[in-house]
Amino acid sequence: MIGNRPKIVVLGAGYAGMMTTKRLTQQFAPEEADITLVNKHNYHYQTTWLHEVAAGTIDVNRSRIMISDVINTRHVNFIHDTVVKINKEAKTVQLEKGEINYDYLVIGLGFEKAAFGIPGMEEHAFSIQTVDTSRMIRDHIEYQFARYRNQKNPDPSMLTIVVGGAGFTGIEFLGELAERIPLLCKKYDVPRQDVRIIDIEAMPTILPNFDEELLTYAKESLENRGIEFKLGTKIKEVKEDSVVVGEDEKEEEIKANTIVWTGGVQANRIVGESGFELTKGKVNVDATLRAPGHDEVFILGDCAWVMNNETGKPYPPTAQIAIQEADVCAHNIKTIIYGGTLQEFQFDDKGTVASLGGSDAMGTVFDGNKLYGMQAKVMKNVIDDRYLFLLGGPMLVLKKGKFRPF
Repeated sequence: MIGNRPKIVVLGAGYAGMMTTKRLTQQFAPEEADITLVNKHNYHYQTTWLHEVAAGTIDVNRSRIMISDVINTRHVNFIHDTVVKINKEAKTVQLEKGEINYDYLVIGLGFEKAAFGIPGMEEHAFSIQTVDTSRMIRDHIEYQFARYRNQKNPDPSMLTIVVGGAGFTGIEFLGELAERIPLLCKKYDVPRQDVRIIDIEAMPTILPNFDEELLTYAKESLENRGIEFKLGTKIKEVKEDSVVVGEDEKEEEIKANTIVWTGGVQANRIVGESGFELTKGKVNVDATLRAPGHDEVFILGDCAWVMNNETGKPYPPTAQIAIQEADVCAHNIKTIIYGGTLQEFQFDDKGTVASLGGSDAMGTVFDGNKLYGMQAKVMKNVIDDRYLFLLGGPMLVLKKGKFRPF
């Protein structure tokens, strides 16, 4: 038994922060360590469901989970506050309402929109970042339908939706729009052909990490439901009511009243402002998930690059990886305190499934087995519900899960 209880502070209640906190409560008895979780909201939200909130295919409250419902606040000191800055030399965290000190720090502050220097992107494009920004997209799209319906000579750009990026979030959002737009057309008595949904992607393909057969299936599924693709096309500028794409003589301006950017993310700016060295917007952590030069600081999820030694490239910052990072992080904190061998992060890839809206999906599971359609959708729901089970047990699955009896 140690003399003074170590102070362990977790910043952020995303996938990495929540699961690390959960694992720490399993690793330490209440008298062994002071565990503090800091988050600017009193709820955790399913980031991987935000595209559904943004499209309006699920209710906003479905994606939110009250922290006090899944974290034992008698064991964990939950601070509902916003992080302002981390002073890693003094081992303190400045909050809006005060300051806390730590012996061990876990940074899981999530991501921000990466605009890549595209003029007007920050000012004029929506992004699927939080519950609130996603709800704004949903409300904005429906408002455009209402405006369009109540004008004698409506501008077609009111019902033109441009989605920037064809990565995971972009494709899943397009799938939800493909389901939601026909319902809005029916609600506002608007012909479906009056609505345009255009995806613009700089790469020559969608979802570059997926198998060619799966990509073809996904693209055809979306195109059959009215999604247009402009692949190999860069967004040059975003204006208040349009996007400029292409180069020189091939430049084109697309009028649109709804522009949603899903093309890139970077670590929360607090990480860089606190003096951590960034590479392409994130911190290169070591194999034990610690920040260079600061063995007491762990950085997880969207704030970190974790190298895959087999490929020499960093792992993509997915929810699946963040959850697995939490296990390694909690183990290593206990190991540092009590002694033993630190664990290096090794990603156990259980597969990846992308929803395409409604009952459609595609992906790979269990060593590359391909799934399509309803079979893939069921697996996607199983993956989502598994996380809920790990976080809050069977009652949370019954309350929030995709397979619910009510």
